[in-house]
Amino acid sequence: MNQTIGIVIIVVIIASIISVFIKLYNKLVMLKFNVEKAFANIDVLLKQRADEIPNLITTVKQYVTHEKETLNRLTELRTKYLSSTNQNEKIELTNKMVTASGKIMMVAENYPDLKASASFITLQERVSQLEDHISDRREFFNECINMYNIGINEFPNMILSKPMGYTEKALLQITEAEKKYNGVTF
Repeated sequence: MNQTIGIVIIVVIIASIISVFIKLYNKLVMLKFNVEKAFANIDVLLKQRADEIPNLITTVKQYVTHEKETLNRLTELRTKYLSSTNQNEKIELTNKMVTASGKIMMVAENYPDLKASASFITLQERVSQLEDHISDRREFFNECINMYNIGINEFPNMILSKPMGYTEKALLQITEAEKKYNGVTF
């Protein structure tokens, strides 16, 4: 009788431990897929913004001849973004593109003909609309990232997350250029 009770207790303990690990694993999987979904939603808009960069460069090149370094940097960042498959790299490149785009918009302030150009105004409005959509989705994305980062670092989740290769992910940040520039936000 005592041996039977001992076996039942051991089976219950083992079943409880397995149940805890299953719950931890499922939580980590849920957090991972929420982050991927949130990034997929925002990636569509980020790609649309990246697709507007050639139009921006073409329009600005017609008016600004000595800002080639900024234009070349923006082109390089766009190319890297479109060829990247790594989420953290895309976020880093997006943050850099925002800064470079903001510099172009600030340069445009010095060129009244460019600011008055119909194509520049249309492009400015299109990018502004995209930015509004990105802003909405960035908040949700960053919340998912925050929950994911907390989830993989909480105890006992970290017992499974580290061996499974779960690493912290970067937030999609608002750059200093976005905070300072009062015209069109990139």
